[in-house]
Amino acid sequence: MKNNKVFIYVGLLAIGILLGWLFFGGSSHTETNHNHDAVAETNQMWTCSMHPQIMQPEPGDCPICGMDLIPAEAGADGLLADQFKLSENAMALANIQTTVVGNSETEENAIKLSGKIVENEEANAVQVSYFSGRIERLNVNFTGEDVRKGQLLASIYSPELYAAQQELITASALRETQPALYKAVRNKLKLWKLSENQINQIETSGKVQENVPVYATVSGTVSEKLAEEGDYVKQGQPLLKIANLKTVWANFDVYENQIDLFKKGQEVAVITKAYPNKKFTGKVDFIEPTLNTKTRTVTLRVVLNNQKDLFKPGMFVEGNIKGAFSSKNDVLTVPATAVLWTGERSVVYLKTNPDQPVFEMREITIGHKMGADYEVLEGLEQGDEIVSHGTFTIDAAAQLQGKKSMMNKDADKVMTGHEGHQGMSESASEDTKNHFNLNERVSVSKEFQNQLKTVFNDYIQLKDALVEDDSKKVKAVSGKLMENLSQVDMALLKDDEAHHHWMALEQEIKAASISISNTTQIKEQRTYFKNLSLQLTNAIEVFGINEKVYHQFCPMVDNNKGGYWLSKEEKVFNPYFGDAMLTCGEVKQVIE
Repeated sequence: MKNNKVFIYVGLLAIGILLGWLFFGGSSHTETNHNHDAVAETNQMWTCSMHPQIMQPEPGDCPICGMDLIPAEAGADGLLADQFKLSENAMALANIQTTVVGNSETEENAIKLSGKIVENEEANAVQVSYFSGRIERLNVNFTGEDVRKGQLLASIYSPELYAAQQELITASALRETQPALYKAVRNKLKLWKLSENQINQIETSGKVQENVPVYATVSGTVSEKLAEEGDYVKQGQPLLKIANLKTVWANFDVYENQIDLFKKGQEVAVITKAYPNKKFTGKVDFIEPTLNTKTRTVTLRVVLNNQKDLFKPGMFVEGNIKGAFSSKNDVLTVPATAVLWTGERSVVYLKTNPDQPVFEMREITIGHKMGADYEVLEGLEQGDEIVSHGTFTIDAAAQLQGKKSMMNKDADKVMTGHEGHQGMSESASEDTKNHFNLNERVSVSKEFQNQLKTVFNDYIQLKDALVEDDSKKVKAVSGKLMENLSQVDMALLKDDEAHHHWMALEQEIKAASISISNTTQIKEQRTYFKNLSLQLTNAIEVFGINEKVYHQFCPMVDNNKGGYWLSKEEKVFNPYFGDAMLTCGEVKQVIE
């Protein structure tokens, strides 16, 4: 009986073990599968179509606008945080071109300087009145008139000179008895620049000249009239400024980091747009000893022979100086079109994968400009491949994807689920609003800003035509925009870097406008309008137009890739969809 109980207990124990294995034996495998799925779900991030900077590890509502979050693109392409990729179609559409960085033989290059023709101050003279009186007649009619030494310039009535002439007539009768008085009166008239012949004529005739002639003491060109007929003038007061233009100065701006490359006596080749097929040579005559703290430049002067009167004061010229890099055998250079400049930083876009269109912004330190290239001091190595054409388009793509760009030194902050549920902080909101702000606006003349503003007004008309779905009007206005774009005077940009920056922007704006004007398909026009908006935004942020501009964004544009545009009003009128989604979008930034 006891043995039977033992068998029963053993049997129950075996059945328990068997049942335990059946119920829990596969749990290890099941647990593994469950954890794998959990990991997969954890890797899936969720974002907001309206606010792509939001990233959460689980679905829910956007902490900013309350919209449902959508799955973010998985990082399965192996890109690093600051890298981004373009499609082959986008590359072809924007005509993106790249260049491999290499060393350049400096003997084949020259430093290019921008300058202006000015009068030779050493040859200038000011014609003054040597006595007080009223100008009865001024024989010089206009600025730019040529005068010769000894030419009659004006006739002046002078009461004190009238009295001095009467003294001479009286003293001449007493010259035998009072020779000292006679000599003193003659010398007094000589101090007033009356010639010996004039004095002798007064003495011989015994008649007083009411209006005394004033003769030119030098030959040259009247550069400025300082008095008018009928004016009362004092002794020593300037009447005319006379410039001798047989020699002129070419004043060039030399940047602070280039000063050590130049010295007195260097030969300079001078080119001007007025005579594109002619080259003139001169030598460095003077280098200004003080630095202009506003432009960070010094003036380098070249004296030019102007016997044929080819150079006109105010004319812009370009100077080429070879051999300035004699202390270096070779330097690392990049095309000037590859460099984007923000006022504080110089950036290029590096193609990180030779086989795929993957790019990354790279800050560099540039040195001297050598022809069409910049010397690279830091940031790149020989063999790096960089974007040399379409750089602004690449920068725009980086902006849209929230990557580091010219306008955005730091990539967007990634918001976690916990931060999102706590609400969007004021600082994060401000960071989003200022996403496209430049570190520093370039200082340019009001005239240049007004010319850029004319282009912006054409853009607004084009935008409004897209809102109205009027493709014919879009085509017409784009032509007007290109015409006014060509009227923007780059010569108004005194800074060499700003000049280059505008040249690159102008090229991109023009290309987008041409593409818009070449089609009447509203869908294609809107595609090109997207790039036009990005380029013009860059221009307005860099140079300004003295007007408040609203930078607006719609996340639904271009298959949910998003699109920006500019507006004069805060209210949204979407140019990408027209009546279909007229008010879709929001103000991302206000450009003051």
